[in-house]
Amino acid sequence: MQGLYIGEDGLSRCWWCKGDELYFNYHDKEWGRPVTDDRRLFEKICLESFQAGLSWITILRKRENFRKAFDNFDYQQIARYTQKDVERLLSDTGIVRNRQKIEATINNAQQIDSILNQFGSLSNYFWQFQPPKEERPKEFSYEYFRSLAITPTSKKLSKDLKSRGFKFVGPTTMYAFMQAMGLVNDHLEGCYVREIAEKQRIDLLNS
Repeated sequence: MQGLYIGEDGLSRCWWCKGDELYFNYHDKEWGRPVTDDRRLFEKICLESFQAGLSWITILRKRENFRKAFDNFDYQQIARYTQKDVERLLSDTGIVRNRQKIEATINNAQQIDSILNQFGSLSNYFWQFQPPKEERPKEFSYEYFRSLAITPTSKKLSKDLKSRGFKFVGPTTMYAFMQAMGLVNDHLEGCYVREIAEKQRIDLLNS
């Protein structure tokens, strides 16, 4: 099937992880698996913001550096960052040194408490944006995947986050977030991870 490749282990995978071991492991073990951990959800929002204008593999290769630089994405700690921390981050060659994105990360951390007060957790907030069935294709093909960038639900999530004061959370960025965190299952039909991710999604929604 178009868009799939068969690894040395004989398993079919989405084409985009071919050729890089880090991407390969990310595809197999993380991408599309449903996430309910608040720290991981916040981390992904931050890293997707840093990815804007770049490739995800660039961010993935720097992820451990980001975690170290941003106190393992402890949003309570990041919310207290000062200008001194901004300058520290701007001098850190292990991350993407973009002032606007750094300041947006700090700003976004400062908006978390209001979400927690209203929804109890980031997980409760984000999982309300699981798209309706009619927004999803009957079969997830390579052609359909290549046509995706923005969806009605990613627009809705982006708009809601912006209304809450978040920055660098456009609808394309939010769809990438939804894909990675398992709010949608965009592994191609025939990819061996697709069934695993879907079972995990069903188990979560039925729990």
